[in-house]
Amino acid sequence: MTTRMRAVRALVLAGAALLTAGTVPADAVPRTSHAGDWLHLTVTHGDVATGGTRGALLLCDPPGGHPHAARACEELDAAHGDISRIPPAPDAVCSLIYAPVTASAQGVWDGRRIDYTHTFSNSCVMEAETGAVFALTD
Repeated sequence: MTTRMRAVRALVLAGAALLTAGTVPADAVPRTSHAGDWLHLTVTHGDVATGGTRGALLLCDPPGGHPHAARACEELDAAHGDISRIPPAPDAVCSLIYAPVTASAQGVWDGRRIDYTHTFSNSCVMEAETGAVFALTD
């Protein structure tokens, strides 16, 4: 075997060792530093590329990091962490003005990974359909 072939072989073996060293079973991955259920929430007004974005970290054990954390956590708990299962507000009256907002949530609820994104026709419709979860202002 030539010196060049030995060098290539050594590089390939070193690369393989690095790749396998970085993989661990899912059970061995340490849990997040946030206790309990949590979601990183964002609301983007207008076009996603040009609109302004607000965000918050909703913590639910204990509730915090969100202007309406206790209510949002209660609603999520009742819906088992599934934002699309939050019952719509029965008395909400929203205009038909198209002013799109995109709501996103990523995090962990009851040990399950949550990845939610939905574009609503306006912020009133978003609040009527998602309760306090995306109510990021006081």
